[in-house]
Amino acid sequence: MSTDILARPLAADGGGTSSSTSRTEPVGAPILDAYSQAVMEVAERLRPAVVNVSVWGRRHSPWEDPPSGNGSGIVIAPDGLVVTNYHVVENTRKVELTFADGEEAEAEILGSDAASDLVVLRANAAGLSAARFGDAGELRVGQLVLAIGSPYGYTSTVTAGVVSALGRSMRSGGGRLIDNVIQTDAAINPGNSGGPLVTSHAEVVGINTAAIGRGAGIGFAIPVTDTTRRIISALITHGIYRRAYLGIAGRERPLYAREARRLARDQRTGVEVADVEPGGPAYLAGMRAGDVIVKLDGELVTGMAELQAVLSPERIDKFVEVELVRRDQRQDLAIQLGEWPAR
Repeated sequence: MSTDILARPLAADGGGTSSSTSRTEPVGAPILDAYSQAVMEVAERLRPAVVNVSVWGRRHSPWEDPPSGNGSGIVIAPDGLVVTNYHVVENTRKVELTFADGEEAEAEILGSDAASDLVVLRANAAGLSAARFGDAGELRVGQLVLAIGSPYGYTSTVTAGVVSALGRSMRSGGGRLIDNVIQTDAAINPGNSGGPLVTSHAEVVGINTAAIGRGAGIGFAIPVTDTTRRIISALITHGIYRRAYLGIAGRERPLYAREARRLARDQRTGVEVADVEPGGPAYLAGMRAGDVIVKLDGELVTGMAELQAVLSPERIDKFVEVELVRRDQRQDLAIQLGEWPAR
């Protein structure tokens, strides 16, 4: 018996001849094919710019012990500059990078900023493929994003999802408040930290930093904004980033109609104070959780990005006028900003 029949579709009448009219393309095939093509193209473009970061703890041993942890990193310059999370390399004695082509190189910490959970590494390398950074301010909830990194040490892993929410606040593993983070359902696991969150245009709009539980579908990324760029630039140039310190965690939220009426202007959003750090400048001035900040020194505050931009280094130790809404009433506070404390 011939096996040719295994390779031929049967006609509608059950005979051995095929008919082109009997084959129908699935309704969603063009959409799924376009989606797959977009994911593949982005992954191919970004993978060369993503590195595995292996770290060794402070404990020394007489033999070459295995790494005590791993994370991911993003190449930001062809000459060996890599950005990753501060918590990935915190309290380590040795950092080693593995590039997409398998080459390995030891790296030094060029600059670090615990407040933003960012660190810049330098490795002795050249001719690397660098990622292209975008603007997280252009993201929309529901937008397709990819996470690329080394979860559990599995290098060059790509996962896809959407932007679930914007302007979130969270506490890092060390207890530090991180504001304005991106929430995504693209799978992020231990080892993804420091890797890129990427749009369908192959632009890095976030740096993956944390996940809630395992398989919960809730991951977070530090947004790429003008402030993020300033921090990275300062870490490369000076090794540190100085910032004014308010001492709150906040999130963007819409103003209720009665709150907007109290302001007597068209402002539609502000920053709701989610948490106030005890002993910080905001706490000492009387700010409370639930307050909604709408202005700082006369500048409108409609979201966390604007608030972070206002807290520039030149405002350290200066008094600022904060306009807020509390229980539908407008209030003004004078707050003396501090400098972000070393942690």
